Amino acid sequence: MDVNGPGYNNQGNGKAHQNQDTIRSGLPVQAMQKNERSTHIPGIEKEVDIINIKGIEDIGYVQSDSVLLNSLIPEENTRCQHGLYFQDGERRVDYVLTYHIKKPSSSRSNRHSYCFTDNAFTRTLRRGTARLGRPPPPQPRGDLEVAPHDHSMDYHEDDKRFRREEFEGNLTDMGLELEKDEDTKTPGVGFVKIHAPWHVLCREAEFMKLKMPTKKVYEVKQSSGVGAKISTLVSKATEPLHPNVEENRVHNVKHLSYAFSREKQHLFDLSDRESFFDSKTRSSIVFEILKRTKCTKAKYSMGITSLLGNGVYTAAYPLHDGDVDGENVEPNDRKLLYEEWASYSVFYKYQPIGLVRKYFGEKIGLYFAWLGLYTQMLIPASLVGVIVFLYGCATVDDNIPSMEICHPKNNITMCPLCDKACSYWKLMEACGTARASHLFDNPATVFFSIFMALWAAMFMEHWKRRQMRLNYEWDLTGFEEEEEELKDHPRAEYEFRVMQKSLKKEHKTQKKPTEVAEETTNKWKQTVQSAMAGLKLTEKEKLTCRDRFPAYMTNIVMMLLMIGVTFAIVFGVILYRISTNAALHLSNNPTTRSNVRLTVKTTAAIINLVVILILDEVYGAVARWLTVLEVPKTDKSFEERLIFKTFILKFVNAFTPIIYIAFFRGRLVGRPGSYLYVFESYRMEECAHGGCLMELCIQLSITMLGKQLIQNNLFEIGIPKLKKLIRYIKSKRRSFQEEEREKKLQRYETDHFLEPFAGLTPEYMEMIIQFGFVTLFVASFPLAPLFALLNNIIEIRLDAKKFVAELRRPVAARAKDIGIWYNLLRGVAKVAVIINAFVISFTSDFIPRLVYQYMYSPDGSMHGFVDHTLSYFNVSDFQHGKEPMEPLHLGYPVDMCRYKDYREPPWSNTPYVISKEFWAVLAARLAFVIVFQNVVMLMSDIVDWLIPDIPKDISLQIHKEKILMVELFMKEEQGKRQFIDSDPWWRQREQQQARPYCPIALHSTHTQSHTCQQLLAATVQCGLVSSVNGY
Repeated sequence: MDVNGPGYNNQGNGKAHQNQDTIRSGLPVQAMQKNERSTHIPGIEKEVDIINIKGIEDIGYVQSDSVLLNSLIPEENTRCQHGLYFQDGERRVDYVLTYHIKKPSSSRSNRHSYCFTDNAFTRTLRRGTARLGRPPPPQPRGDLEVAPHDHSMDYHEDDKRFRREEFEGNLTDMGLELEKDEDTKTPGVGFVKIHAPWHVLCREAEFMKLKMPTKKVYEVKQSSGVGAKISTLVSKATEPLHPNVEENRVHNVKHLSYAFSREKQHLFDLSDRESFFDSKTRSSIVFEILKRTKCTKAKYSMGITSLLGNGVYTAAYPLHDGDVDGENVEPNDRKLLYEEWASYSVFYKYQPIGLVRKYFGEKIGLYFAWLGLYTQMLIPASLVGVIVFLYGCATVDDNIPSMEICHPKNNITMCPLCDKACSYWKLMEACGTARASHLFDNPATVFFSIFMALWAAMFMEHWKRRQMRLNYEWDLTGFEEEEEELKDHPRAEYEFRVMQKSLKKEHKTQKKPTEVAEETTNKWKQTVQSAMAGLKLTEKEKLTCRDRFPAYMTNIVMMLLMIGVTFAIVFGVILYRISTNAALHLSNNPTTRSNVRLTVKTTAAIINLVVILILDEVYGAVARWLTVLEVPKTDKSFEERLIFKTFILKFVNAFTPIIYIAFFRGRLVGRPGSYLYVFESYRMEECAHGGCLMELCIQLSITMLGKQLIQNNLFEIGIPKLKKLIRYIKSKRRSFQEEEREKKLQRYETDHFLEPFAGLTPEYMEMIIQFGFVTLFVASFPLAPLFALLNNIIEIRLDAKKFVAELRRPVAARAKDIGIWYNLLRGVAKVAVIINAFVISFTSDFIPRLVYQYMYSPDGSMHGFVDHTLSYFNVSDFQHGKEPMEPLHLGYPVDMCRYKDYREPPWSNTPYVISKEFWAVLAARLAFVIVFQNVVMLMSDIVDWLIPDIPKDISLQIHKEKILMVELFMKEEQGKRQFIDSDPWWRQREQQQARPYCPIALHSTHTQSHTCQQLLAATVQCGLVSSVNGY
């Protein structure tokens, strides 16, 4: 341990921090030392008002001639001109903060970049004013000609500037190096470039417990056997499908990883410090410091989230590594990702997941790994779905029920489909619908439903294994998310609410009668205590359930209201279908009357699609608003609550129309002579003779394809480009100057115009909804996996291009799994088994066909099935005013008509009463649901049990790593012990450190006061530090 702390260099002298400040300011070391020696800091005990010291405006931002020269002609430095480095061309920009600057009306056109001068005097001024409870003194802006004399800035701009100055000063105290730039081609925007030096990176990497590769390497032995040989053959066959990147190649050796420690730096290969921490790791380290650093202006603390929320800063983002296209573009990871991942020409290749993780972090890498595996698993599901569909096409001419319906001699007269306007019709008119229904309603669909249930279980197990393999390859096996949650900082809204609560409580206590003030000698103590209490208001208080109770009630009411809105819209579409059906039957055009069903079905499905797309956007905004009302403490809690609300609302929105068609339409109709009416005038709609499965297929296909084409693809392409265009227009950039200006923009300016990263929730959500379309109603639409596969092939490249070229680079986040999304997937897979059981049992005619064939058929065949499912109705029993207006539409009078139901005939003792065949079919349907559900879930559990979560080779490698790590430390300890035993000086020091007492304890026990020099000498004697240099 070194008393100099992490802010000093390895030599331990006290000048390191001073030299660091000098580098930031651009001044020579001798000039800084001279300036600090000649500066007298007034003491607080003399009650000098620091704010009124003359000449304070001359201290703050100082530029030497060399810095001014570099800022005027940055093109001379090739490393600096792209905006990836500071003006010196050596220090890399790890993070960028942007803020709004007010351009004076009468200012010169030239503005300059400048660095901070943060010497001992200015830091003392800040701390002194903070202790006195006064606002910090106004510091001059970067424009030395205008800023000191600009008195037109309003109070809010001054307040934001003071907060920025304090926050940036605190960042420099944390060891970060800053550089401001207001001379940009982006009017009204200033940039603060942040660089983390080596010692800060080491310190934070140790705090964050980042696993880094050590010098120790070991061989990854490949498993032997038949499985290994098959795997080798498959890998050779798929070699052309792998991207041409280094991170994707299989290596036989692997570096042993260990959590970074400054005390064990000898374990790591530090020969190239510039590349030891990559850009992703550097930006995440800086972001961690930004979250931890507080701005203590006023009586509450503010972090970077609060500063962004209050507009003190407008944006905070890390930089992309470089450009993706153009002339003379240097090779970088971003360009490689653009060529090998984000291009549509490589759609057939695997994703470079290793490079994605290296550039964007583990959380985004896991998303694309999951999406890639999901897309691969859709290939066998699509093949089986196409086979099932082709089987239906091949057997449609052999289907006996459809043959009976389409037979020319079929003269069955059916009852009217609507009141008055509709007349009697022949069953043969439903021939096309019956043949089309067989494509999706055949015995193969039952097999496909069972297959898809097992497919979902295998997909979940395969993902767990893939996830564990990635955890091993990415050195996340010892990573625990609980540690991240403990380090997760409060959100800006939470801090603000806690501050409001604290101020209210403090205001109430101040209104109470207080005792007489103490003597003058204790005033300083009271001041310090009150200041410390003010700074820790947000730490003492927290929001309780009582504070959030109104928000919880609002959430419940609004969620129920939004679900009610969805039901109301579905009901409105039902009324549209009923009224349109009746209106089209009144048409004089015979073509219109013959295509009534198809017209009504298609237009209603399109209306449902449009409503779903609109409500998706509305529900997304409502879910975010409700989550904000709850004021979750951390970003993780906010994300989980937002995901849950959004999923509930969007799931109900997408599947309510489909659930109505599958399970309710045609079941609440009544019978001829006693129909069920809505508002006493609209007769409830009934299914076609072939059943509602065909209509369910139409609704499902239009909704799924429409969402994928319009929402997932067009919106993702169009909206980011539109927002980017709007930002260009707001920045007063003209179209004819865009290409020329784009070449001159710095990297941090170019990234400023990109769309901010909004999280992975929209990406996961659309895939979860798609997973629902693929699994929930797959019995009615076996082509759903095929359409999902085609969409995902485009979706992967579309998302890749968006992340690489359209979005700002997100801060890398570590994660072991996909979080709450896995639980949602499992829930959807379980519900899919139940829904498919009910679809097969109640929506299709699979169970009635089985019951007829084995219970009522005279020869065990399907002949006579259609007649068996039709009941008789005497037309004289029509209600008055409900009979057809054209009873002779068929050319002859009708006495009896048929309708699809299991009821007694009118000549029986109990006319129109439900027959015993109905109860037999209902019992068979319920029995099938129970058997299907339990058998399929049992098979899914067997698949889950047979497939281990951790691959055997990965389990062996993890165990091997632990053994190698223990051996490494044992060898290190033995070498250290041998060295100590061979050196008398080290042996003597070990004996001194083993003493049970310390001179510091003696000093503190026998005397009340001692000098700093005595304490430091005692500290060294105890062996707690190695030197006292710089003190």
